[in-house]
Amino acid sequence: MKIRTLLIALMLFTLLSCADKKTADSEKPEKKKISVGVVLSVGGRGDNSFNDSAVRGAEKAEKDFGVTVNIGQPARLAEDKKYLNTFAAMECDLVVGVGFLMKDSVEEIAAKYPKVKFIIIDSVSKGDNIRSIVFKEDEGSFLVGAIAALKSENAKIGFIGGMKVPLIKKFERGYNEGAKYINPDIEIFNRYIGSGGDTFHDPVKAEQIATTLFKNGADIIYHAAGQSGNGLIKAAQQEKKFAIGVDSNQNYMAPGWVLTSMVKNVDEAVYSSIEDIIKRQFTSGLHILGLKEKGVNYALDEYNKELLDSSILKKIEDIRSKIISGEIQIVENTEE
Repeated sequence: MKIRTLLIALMLFTLLSCADKKTADSEKPEKKKISVGVVLSVGGRGDNSFNDSAVRGAEKAEKDFGVTVNIGQPARLAEDKKYLNTFAAMECDLVVGVGFLMKDSVEEIAAKYPKVKFIIIDSVSKGDNIRSIVFKEDEGSFLVGAIAALKSENAKIGFIGGMKVPLIKKFERGYNEGAKYINPDIEIFNRYIGSGGDTFHDPVKAEQIATTLFKNGADIIYHAAGQSGNGLIKAAQQEKKFAIGVDSNQNYMAPGWVLTSMVKNVDEAVYSSIEDIIKRQFTSGLHILGLKEKGVNYALDEYNKELLDSSILKKIEDIRSKIISGEIQIVENTEE
């Protein structure tokens, strides 16, 4: 009888202990899930370029770290601020402004929500809670300009920009200098789609410009025009000439007709910023990414490897080393 009583007492003690533990566990506050808001440039997803690169970085972080990602796609420039404010009001841990056109809006909303961290891509915004990420697009563009000059049979190449602003002029300047480093006498046609944010999602206009340049003798055209560049790639395929992609690796879009792409690693910049939030290592201020920091590069893959022979690649790698060492310096245009 004493043994049975002792066993019952032990069972009751065990059950009560488990119940107490369950109650204690249920009272522990759940760890807050990190959330990120990403406001894309006008045109949104599907540009195969700048916006899609930012989305790739956020979605990779979502997969790797389990963060919650919210994507905002403004239909027009005036909506940027609305999305930035919405995500900050939701108490997202990080709000990302994708594009230089959001500079002022990021500054304004970040000042309203000092506890929220922000990053701005391609511009510099002032604020203790803002990380400004800019790239040395002229360095990557110098490489693809050199590739264009080495590959061109007509010694005539082209460039199509979205709108004529300092950022896009950096692409043009680097491309032109890279081409002339190889061939000082090369002829370069520089064209712009227009003014305003809409120029970055007007593939029809870009196709028209590209077709005209190809018919005027250009055999390679590089673009810095976001979604509009899809029109250039279409024209290159139709005219059996070469396009050079931008921001994302666009080689796959027309295999054999995209000579290379000037890759700007926006995805990695977004991903690493989210990782810094998770690790509580986020720092504000200016972050500059060039060839040395692996922020820009040219794309080489199965879609274009047969277009660039070993002599071209050897020359380009030599140029890369000289840019990083400072032996080659890209001239800044003070008129921009």
